[in-house]
Amino acid sequence: MINRKIRQCLGSIILCTSLFYPEGSRAQEVADSTRSYTIGEVVVTGTRDATDVRHLSQTVSVVNRRKIEQAMQPSLLPVLTENVPGLFTTARGIMGYGVSGGAAGGISLRGLSGGTARMMVLIDGHPQYAGIFGHPIADAYQSLLADKVEVLRGPASVLYGSNAMGGVVNVVTRKMHEDGVRTNLHAGYGSYNTLETELTNMVRKGRFSSIVSGSYNRTDGHRDDMGFEQYGGYAKVGYDVTDNWNMYADVNVTHFNASYPGQVSAPLVDAYQRITRGVSSFAVTNHYQRTSGAASFFYNWGNHWINDGYTPSAGETAQDGRFKSRDNMMGVSLYQSAQFFKGNRITFGFDWFRYGGKAWTDYVAGEREGTRNDLVDKHEDEIAGYVDFRQDIGKWLTLNAGIRVDNHSRIGTEWIPQAGLAFHLPSAIELKASASEGFRYPILREMYMFPPQNPDLKPESMWNYEIALSQTLLNGRLNYGVNVFYIDGKNLIMTLPNPNGSGMLNQNSGKIDNAGVELMAAYRINAYWSVDANYSFLHMKNPVIAAPEHKLYAGGSFTKGRWSVSSGIQYIDGLYTSVGDNPVTENFVLWNLRGQFSATQWLDLWLRGENLMAQKYEINAGYPMPGATVMGGINIHF
Repeated sequence: MINRKIRQCLGSIILCTSLFYPEGSRAQEVADSTRSYTIGEVVVTGTRDATDVRHLSQTVSVVNRRKIEQAMQPSLLPVLTENVPGLFTTARGIMGYGVSGGAAGGISLRGLSGGTARMMVLIDGHPQYAGIFGHPIADAYQSLLADKVEVLRGPASVLYGSNAMGGVVNVVTRKMHEDGVRTNLHAGYGSYNTLETELTNMVRKGRFSSIVSGSYNRTDGHRDDMGFEQYGGYAKVGYDVTDNWNMYADVNVTHFNASYPGQVSAPLVDAYQRITRGVSSFAVTNHYQRTSGAASFFYNWGNHWINDGYTPSAGETAQDGRFKSRDNMMGVSLYQSAQFFKGNRITFGFDWFRYGGKAWTDYVAGEREGTRNDLVDKHEDEIAGYVDFRQDIGKWLTLNAGIRVDNHSRIGTEWIPQAGLAFHLPSAIELKASASEGFRYPILREMYMFPPQNPDLKPESMWNYEIALSQTLLNGRLNYGVNVFYIDGKNLIMTLPNPNGSGMLNQNSGKIDNAGVELMAAYRINAYWSVDANYSFLHMKNPVIAAPEHKLYAGGSFTKGRWSVSSGIQYIDGLYTSVGDNPVTENFVLWNLRGQFSATQWLDLWLRGENLMAQKYEINAGYPMPGATVMGGINIHF
């Protein structure tokens, strides 16, 4: 079986490589789409300091603003699912993700899920997850925020701590680079009475810059009782104190109301949720030729109001209680990077995190009407220091190494190392090898909230081993990359029968044994046409939900004059929608098409079609996804 899967994987790699190896000339345009290891590209996620991606020993993929706008999506998650190999996002509707049953909004990378706090999402380097639950805040990651998104595939625990065990998604926010005022209105309407709007104003005047965005999105959904309504806002102000010092502050708030229909076989009644999530930060940065750094403070908060509903077909009656929670997370991050001699860069950093909150059930009916059941009310602290070292050895080799010491207020101290090599070979070939450890502290929900909680849980840990090859050809018009990785994890938290009593109990009994191959390619054919593709193969000894065995995306774009058209096909195979004694897998093909016409200098007309082959499929078991959908609208610039 495994040999067959490996042959399938290699066949897909050969096919993709052959598709994207035609002839041509020019480089920078490739940087207009998604790619890994583009020569000369600067990223911040792998080191905190702005670094040429060639010098990193880990894999970083970048989705820039052009690609985000081209997708015409209000959320960043569908854009990342298409463009980043190994990354997958669960969904259950035409819009919105939510947080209740069905696991919508779960982000997985190489089989490690953000829903189990094994993957971290950052905004400008600041962690973004729910303080009690530890999961990413899916509906808060709106396209209006992002200048680009950097995805580090593999552990980043040395720099970012516990929840970065399986990888990091870093949203780099937008800003104006030249003086002026720019305002854009995006509005669209389409299938299932779906409306999406966004208004953004950007200003730069001298040393001052600002961006303010607001959005409103809604849909009836493709099933009964599946309405979704979202209000979102983002604001950021910055000031260049000197040529070398800058300060900025930002805030992002999103609120959504959502209905939840349950599984088709057992529909829910009166299941709905009202959730508000907010994130804010303040930072002071410095940039000199031989040193740079930042001091920043961030604060995340959230309020949840959830009615879990009931299933009449199962003889259930209306719920007596309503789940409520307030959670928060705050932290301080300090780092300074310095070059002490040629080819050298050392970064010293310090982090302090405090996270937690409280959750309870308010009873509005029944025998306990007017009473309250407290579920959890806890906060925990993390304090850490780290060193990241980079040294160029001649023109052909870069050594990377780092270590973090992390202390948890309840669990104790962890030491986390990583190391890697980057070889800069002739013909613009980059060869990289790395070994990095990831770890995760148990989250409050696992320890204290809801049976089968266990306050004696220990940290999870894993090692990721990776080899990557990339090359740029044809004067930069063509680039490709291949990654091979192996993940070995232990002490994973699983829910199993209680060995010392009755019922179930969270226990450190699980293992990770994942291996895979990822391929990326992009080719700029000429001034008008470009194509790109990515493919990932994932073998899991212990399968998990929402981590497909095969994921292939191939797309192309055409831009000439007033016209811009892009299209892509995504193939998913071996996607587990249910695991256990009776596992269920899904496979499907999605075809998307987007087009835009510039009617005037200030008016664009756009059209977006998704799942145009009307595939019937599920990502979460029992939750059929929408058929063919069409959206159209306008962009106004002034």
